[in-house]
Amino acid sequence: MNDELERLQCGGEKALAELFSEYRDRLERLVDFRLDHRLSSRVDPSDVLQEAYIEIARRYREYLNAPNVSFYVWVRQLTLQALIDIQRRHFGLKRTPQQEVNLKRGPSESTSDSIAQILGAQLTSPSGAAIRAEEIRQLHLALASMDEIDREVLALRHFEHLGNGEVAETLGLTATAASNRYIRAMTRLSEIMQRFTPGST
Repeated sequence: MNDELERLQCGGEKALAELFSEYRDRLERLVDFRLDHRLSSRVDPSDVLQEAYIEIARRYREYLNAPNVSFYVWVRQLTLQALIDIQRRHFGLKRTPQQEVNLKRGPSESTSDSIAQILGAQLTSPSGAAIRAEEIRQLHLALASMDEIDREVLALRHFEHLGNGEVAETLGLTATAASNRYIRAMTRLSEIMQRFTPGST
């Protein structure tokens, strides 16, 4: 965190562009995971990142004045907000306080759906559209039954590949609590997946 702050303070917009480029693969993973699957053919992750970068460049000096979290966690927050805003526009929805990204909350209503879409594609049962859709629906319901924070920890660690410290910052947890929640979430996920894997019972 201190190294990034020093780079930004000394290098200004040039350092910001370099850091954002270094983060690009991670941010694209975020967008791919969080993007509503109904928009996958209509929204390019590059467009989301471009919109996010404009806002980040406009506000990064605010961050430098009060850096409460690591720079990547802050950049991720603004990128996630850009994605939510783009999806809102595509669906013709007005912006509401519930759609504002909070560091301690993710878009939890879509997390289980995102996980279900990814895991559903890995299932080896018949590929008929109706069967697949029902499997994903049932998987979504099972994931939605998990504790909200556990589910978000799982998403951040397993699908966005954030480190434990970054997860802790994002959700306002201690590093130990974030680690314990991840272990618990992975145990629960394993139990869920056994229900959907042929021959596991």
